[in-house]
Amino acid sequence: MKLLTKTNQIYLTFSLVIYLLTALAFYQIIRLLIYDEVESRLKVERRDFETYVRKHNAWTSAPYFVENKIEVIPVSKRVPIREAFKDTLIENRYDGELIPFRQLTFYEPIHGVIHRVSIRKSLIQTYRLIEVISVAMVLFLGLLLLGMFWFQRKLSGRLWLPFYGTLARIKQFDLNNDTSLQLSKSEITEFNELNDVLQKMAAKMQQDYQSLKEFTENASHEMQTPLALINAKVEQLIQTEQLTETQTNWIESIYQASRRISRLNQGLLLLAKIENRQFSDTQSVDLSALLTEKLTDMEEVLSFKQLSINLQTTAPFAVQLPASLADSLVTNLVNNAIKHNQPNGRIELTSTADQLCLSNTGGQLISDPERLFERFKKESTGPDSVGLGLAIVRQICDSYGLHIAYRETGGIHEFCISHVLT
Repeated sequence: MKLLTKTNQIYLTFSLVIYLLTALAFYQIIRLLIYDEVESRLKVERRDFETYVRKHNAWTSAPYFVENKIEVIPVSKRVPIREAFKDTLIENRYDGELIPFRQLTFYEPIHGVIHRVSIRKSLIQTYRLIEVISVAMVLFLGLLLLGMFWFQRKLSGRLWLPFYGTLARIKQFDLNNDTSLQLSKSEITEFNELNDVLQKMAAKMQQDYQSLKEFTENASHEMQTPLALINAKVEQLIQTEQLTETQTNWIESIYQASRRISRLNQGLLLLAKIENRQFSDTQSVDLSALLTEKLTDMEEVLSFKQLSINLQTTAPFAVQLPASLADSLVTNLVNNAIKHNQPNGRIELTSTADQLCLSNTGGQLISDPERLFERFKKESTGPDSVGLGLAIVRQICDSYGLHIAYRETGGIHEFCISHVLT
């Protein structure tokens, strides 16, 4: 969810709560004020009633009280002299509709007899006034809320425009290009400070990237040459007839160590190049077809190890990869399936449009499956294994939008590659 959207949601929710509480409070205040006015008028009517009774020592209906409903009833027992207000409903004698009234009840002696006097005033006009005020208030607050929300959204969009411009330029920034990151100035101090920090970071990253790129290129060239020379000289020494058996074993050990260093150098340099995105010739590659071709090319090795192949390719598994990395990924997967297989075992390839799985028979896994893709983590103890094959496969998948997973079921070791869902 975008920051502006989240901010607008919080602002709208908070405003709705505040406006609802304000509306309820305003309604109660208006209601109390109107009721206070009605009760004040009822008290005035009570004083008029009491004045009339004291003057005439009797009560008869008079036009003065026609507006209000007045009820005078003698009571037989003694009651406390007090007044009380309450709401009541009285049926209209014309249409039978119940009409709300506010009633004042008090006790007044007439001819020495205590009478209960109830003076009522209709609340129809009061309720209508409250309804009109409430509707007007809701409409006003609603329009105010919508206006404030629209204004805040427009204002936030304009204020955050430099930030989105900076974000767009960062997305287009490429370390492979020599062009430095250029960000425009803003009227907002915080955005200018952010742009300055980002430009310094980008410049430092470009410098470090170029240094690392030069190092890997130089190391790839400079280290391979002496290693190749060492291997060539060692091979010549091995072919010398004057060597003793002990010397031959020593030279053989040197030769194996030299070859191992060469493979380690190639693997680590390849990992560094993948991490630094130094492969840019991305193209569509059918990994299922490439794996099938690789297994066919290694038919002699498979026959020598007595391994059978089962291919189930229902659909091509197309990915976007540089051709060299696709070949490296396939080679490492096939080599792993052959190296850790067992005599009279099998290799199975299944392919769909969404997933590619390569499985092989083999022994029980010794190490933790979660660490299987770590560098220098290997199952085999042979001198030919350097522990970088699966790490290279994992790095290629992570760098190019693929996901690789391992699972073992009943002696079957399966590696599955799928597209990362975005």
